[in-house]
Amino acid sequence: MKLATIRLNGKEVAAILTEHGFVPLPYINKYFEKNWPEDVLGLLVERALDRLNNWFEEVKVRYSGDIESLTVPEESVQFAPLYRRPRKIWGIGLNYKAHAEDLSEKVPTSEPASFMKPDTTITGYGDTIKIPVLSNRTTGEAELALIFGRECKNVPREEWSSVLAGFTTIIDMTAEDILRRNPRNLTQSKSFDTFLSFGPILYTVDEVKDVFNLKVQTVINGKVHAENVVSNMTFPPDYLVYYHTQIMTMLPGDVILTGTPGAVPLKHGDVIECRITGFKPLKNYVIDLKVKEEEQ
Repeated sequence: MKLATIRLNGKEVAAILTEHGFVPLPYINKYFEKNWPEDVLGLLVERALDRLNNWFEEVKVRYSGDIESLTVPEESVQFAPLYRRPRKIWGIGLNYKAHAEDLSEKVPTSEPASFMKPDTTITGYGDTIKIPVLSNRTTGEAELALIFGRECKNVPREEWSSVLAGFTTIIDMTAEDILRRNPRNLTQSKSFDTFLSFGPILYTVDEVKDVFNLKVQTVINGKVHAENVVSNMTFPPDYLVYYHTQIMTMLPGDVILTGTPGAVPLKHGDVIECRITGFKPLKNYVIDLKVKEEEQ
């Protein structure tokens, strides 16, 4: 299943992607007299995603015309972040050798360079990333994100995918000059508002046949700045799930950002994208709040 969050009648609601467009959950509930959670996080928390998937696979065959009548064409859709309040957002720094070299840093080899981000950083597809007044060098980083589908602890590495709901695209931002002044400022440098673009589509585990062969690209103004393949990560997704579930209990909707092939410096007027093989690209516009202040 492929799920997005779209803006509909002043609300942010879950919608299923079909060949014709997006079918909002509120339309499904009303037409079929169902009571599915109408937001993506609600579907995850209530463990309803698999049940919804199974039900929809049957319904879309038997009632294909009805489903098409409920569909909103993609060109009419305004995306929102997949959801705004995950309990935990883990980021992984320097997970590709090339990115470590960008920062003149040593590649971690014994354990992931993990950090956490607040949910107030979250923004969505097409929204504006804001370079903060406090930073003169902010970078953007395309990443694959892992989304947890159930509560879990101490997950064996070989069972990593069984606890996930799926995957999505991410653009993570860093106030790199703040980080360079003091490595202990990692949380500060990662935590400004709009510093995490999230979505637009959740691809359930069954939709992604070979995670390790996915190519991740950081794209700036239409040009590929950096790219790499998931299998080249120092700590691949299976290890990240295993490792972090040893630290703490992971909950439905928790997110792990798996690291970037390369970060690109951002400037006022840029358009940055995350492109991943087979995924809808994630795109955001950039403004520099310092420029906006000067214009006022």
